[in-house]
Amino acid sequence: MHRIRSIGLLIALTAFGAACHPTEEEFKAKQAEVDQLKAKLGESEQRAGSLEARLKEMSDNNSSLAEKLNLAGAEKGTLERALEELRAREKQSQARLAVFTEMLNKFRAMIDSGKLRVRVVRGRMVVELAENILFDSGRADLKKEGQEALAQVAAVLASIENRDFQVAGHTDNIPIKSARFPSNWELSTNRAVVVTKWLTDKGLAANRVSAAGYAETQPVAPNDTPEGRQQNRRIEIVLMPNLDELPDLSSLAGK
Repeated sequence: MHRIRSIGLLIALTAFGAACHPTEEEFKAKQAEVDQLKAKLGESEQRAGSLEARLKEMSDNNSSLAEKLNLAGAEKGTLERALEELRAREKQSQARLAVFTEMLNKFRAMIDSGKLRVRVVRGRMVVELAENILFDSGRADLKKEGQEALAQVAAVLASIENRDFQVAGHTDNIPIKSARFPSNWELSTNRAVVVTKWLTDKGLAANRVSAAGYAETQPVAPNDTPEGRQQNRRIEIVLMPNLDELPDLSSLAGK
């Protein structure tokens, strides 16, 4: 706007010069005024250029800020989802801990009497009964003492809601070969099935328990001493994880 007014004034002065015959002093005064206006016009143009550069800088800054805000929003969403997952896992951990504590308290009398022990193996609660309580060496027929112990175990397991169990048979590394048990695989599996059937006979729902034999493949002690081999000859009852405690593999379904 200043530039337009200045140009208009220059035109007017030119017209004035053409229409009149000013004295030398008047001409010099007008020329000084013109020079002053030219100087102001140059300053205005310089300020305008500076303002345009500043405006461009601000526009660039706004674009950068918007990009950073979008990135921050995405990061916030990621952090919120991670926090939700962490809270869910914490809730599951607390629920598992409550079940573990409940089972431990209910088995306390049997633990104190030496009939069984409770361990946590790879995040799972394991109730372990020694072979000498349940079976004679090389056999899979429950002893009277074993039957009584398993009746107590069945009552506790049946009282734990919404949980499944696996009965696992284990042996030492000394091979067995008989008409009934050609190897430790058959012996460990048969013992697990016998215990499973007894538990279901005593009130544990059949759809909540399974049987498996591991032979000598998962020792808990070295097999080079009698004491170690005795520890390895055992029946374990494993508290199985619920589906919501397992990792979500649904994304792999289409691969």
